[in-house]
Amino acid sequence: MSSPIRIPRIRELRNLWLCRLVEGAVRPEFCDLTVAEGKIRQIRPADYGRFLRSKKPGCPTSEAGAPEERADGIVDAAGRVATVPLVNFHDHFYSRLAKGLALPGSMEDFRNILQNLWWRLDRALDADMVEACVRLGAAESLRSGVSYVFDHHSSPRFVQGSLEAMGGILAEVGMRAVLCLETSDRHSKNVTKACLAEQREFIRRSANADIRGLVGLHAPFTLSDQTLRRAADLCRELASGIHIHLAEDAYEQRYSRESFDCTAGVRLDRFGLLEHPGILAHGVHLVEEDWTALAGGQCALALNPDSNLNNAVGLGRYGELPDSPVLVAGTDGMHASPARSIKQLFLLHRHQGGEMSESFTFVRRVYFDQIRFVRRFFPDYPDLKPGDRADLVIWDYRPPSPFRADTFWGHLIYGILESPSWSVYMQGTTLLADRRVLGLDEDSLARSAAVQGARLFERLGVKNHG
Repeated sequence: MSSPIRIPRIRELRNLWLCRLVEGAVRPEFCDLTVAEGKIRQIRPADYGRFLRSKKPGCPTSEAGAPEERADGIVDAAGRVATVPLVNFHDHFYSRLAKGLALPGSMEDFRNILQNLWWRLDRALDADMVEACVRLGAAESLRSGVSYVFDHHSSPRFVQGSLEAMGGILAEVGMRAVLCLETSDRHSKNVTKACLAEQREFIRRSANADIRGLVGLHAPFTLSDQTLRRAADLCRELASGIHIHLAEDAYEQRYSRESFDCTAGVRLDRFGLLEHPGILAHGVHLVEEDWTALAGGQCALALNPDSNLNNAVGLGRYGELPDSPVLVAGTDGMHASPARSIKQLFLLHRHQGGEMSESFTFVRRVYFDQIRFVRRFFPDYPDLKPGDRADLVIWDYRPPSPFRADTFWGHLIYGILESPSWSVYMQGTTLLADRRVLGLDEDSLARSAAVQGARLFERLGVKNHG
């Protein structure tokens, strides 16, 4: 599905609140900036008082309020706020056709949810369904201000070539991604072997500066020692880390102690699976032994509070998390907005007894941990200074009160993260404008997704009453 829409490149952004990263702080600056060859060329301070006094601040916009890109590539942000792109550190694009899906069987605990919903769904996906899922996920991500994503994929029916297909779609749209294929012993030995082989092939031959790879694993309780050993060998061969669910539900820790006489995190460490930068998703039920193991490794812990609430698996005690590991935010496929996850983390920290200042400190930690960690995969992720990649999100948010380094976090939590993205740029190329993803024909995508969603429901035995 090729896009019929021209994707414009910008040359200049005017009247912009640019939130630059400077020495561990975020420093908003009202300015104009120029872009050349995909990089920020120059940042010129602008007079905010004069802008406010002007009779018609901002350039003309469309009736829908979209930025009107002039033929010369100049866009007026009209006093809106721009930040670095958001990163979703744990998504499941393959879940995108599951909306409205109700399958028979108990959903009373997490294992039943997996067995009666998600493990049935992923076994039903084929190449056409996966393509629709990835395109939907890309569109939802960009509309959420996300142009960097770590996806944890599963489609046992469609293994060979799946990661290359996903990477091709995301490259076409203009996003950067770190992909993997969930490996699990809940399938046949042939499927387990094929999943590891697909990841070897993808990381060795198809990964590049924009589309990277990790070795994907489902969760320790669905993996034998033999499979973990093979995964560890593959990680050493490729100098790659893992992307895995860890201690999401209390059952996993009970199972690990009963079957292997250790906690789930310690078990991963015994196989050397924490030695390279990777993603450990959830960590709700990690205990002291796990934290010690994680502190000696290089993996980040991806927090997914909305998913944890939805699955009723519990919540981490956010105010008691140790200084290590690195903390990042994900969505677990429930939605595409790590902005919502970050806001939720702030509110839950407050709900669990955190003082206001402590909760803001927690959010600052997650915010900067994310930036440091994404650079392990994309070293040129920007600070938004001259010479950086012109990767940024402009939010449909105009500060109603003084906007400075000391007020940024209040604006972030109570304003910016509550606002839709207005436009998204990668290397100066417009990926999103007026909530429209310019690299996708969204009308065609909606029709194609509806067709694939109906096929999925039919394959799962769900009657279509449409």
